[in-house]
Amino acid sequence: MAVLCGSLTAFAQAEEGFGIEANPMAGRVFKHTKRFLGPIPPVSGGLDLNFLWKTRGNKDWQYRRHFPTVGIGITYTSYDRQYYGQGIGFYPNLELPLIRGNRLEWCMRFGMGLGYISKHYTRYAPDYDTLNNAIGGHINNFSLLASDLRLHLNKHWDVQAGINFTHMSSAKFRLPNLGINLLAGHIGVRYFPNTSSPARREKKVPALSNRWLLQFRQGIAMSTGESIGSTATPVYLSALYISKRYWSKNKVFAGIDYSYHESLYNFQRLQGIHPGDEKQYAWKSGVYAGHEFLYGHVGLMMQIGVYIHQAILPSPLLYEKLGMNWYLLQSESGIVKECWISTLLKTHYSTAELAELGVGVSF
Repeated sequence: MAVLCGSLTAFAQAEEGFGIEANPMAGRVFKHTKRFLGPIPPVSGGLDLNFLWKTRGNKDWQYRRHFPTVGIGITYTSYDRQYYGQGIGFYPNLELPLIRGNRLEWCMRFGMGLGYISKHYTRYAPDYDTLNNAIGGHINNFSLLASDLRLHLNKHWDVQAGINFTHMSSAKFRLPNLGINLLAGHIGVRYFPNTSSPARREKKVPALSNRWLLQFRQGIAMSTGESIGSTATPVYLSALYISKRYWSKNKVFAGIDYSYHESLYNFQRLQGIHPGDEKQYAWKSGVYAGHEFLYGHVGLMMQIGVYIHQAILPSPLLYEKLGMNWYLLQSESGIVKECWISTLLKTHYSTAELAELGVGVSF
């Protein structure tokens, strides 16, 4: 243990731009849908820790993105004691400067990862709790969006204040999946053992072409269907779209997607609905448009779509997807230009529907 601590200390002292921040936070859970039945705690709070690195220009994308800060965050939240319990979130994150000055800066931070929550809906004795219809299981998606106004005291210390929004839900892997949304304020400090202003490497970054690509993605998700306690079954998702890169660091795209829900097929079989034609009423399709911010081998993707075909149990007309593409191949030549793995969260407004894992290819 002493060797490990010594190694971490030596790394922190030697690595320019490495820092640690701590943000105590307090706020309130809010009901984002009328179906949210549980009581709202008067106050919920916790602590957000973030291990961060300020980029210095080792890669071309760091220049194009004006040297953003990347991090690995761990968040503890005490929602309450009786209904929602405590939550832990583990998430990679990216900080984007909005206004940057010598002493003051304003920034946004976004992260998505895994979460654990101690309490969830259960209808079995002795721990039954049917008021908590927000969370269906212990393991969840965890997402954070924060904004900070920061004051640089010296090369080692910063102080900051801001607001953050956190979301915890099972994305229909376990019902109920309404999720818990917390809006909170925070104050915090940052400490850099070496310096908060690492020396940037000077280099000339070539401009990339504003190319068009044909892209295809195939994904899978798990859904428990429409009944609490039912078995999780697969959802198969496909997307075909075109994209255009601009400014060497962004993409806009538009296309069509398709999803087949095995749970809706089983629902019709169980209820004796559309015998022999169940598959025709178990799929959805939509057209969509979106944007992707490119950060080297990682892309932050968001899209909004409208259904052109609904399944037997219709959803709201609009849907959204938010997540990350993890690029395994990025090439400026050849037939295959990109290959990637995607981790996406599909929602209808503020209610999560699916957590999708996919693979994709671009031509």
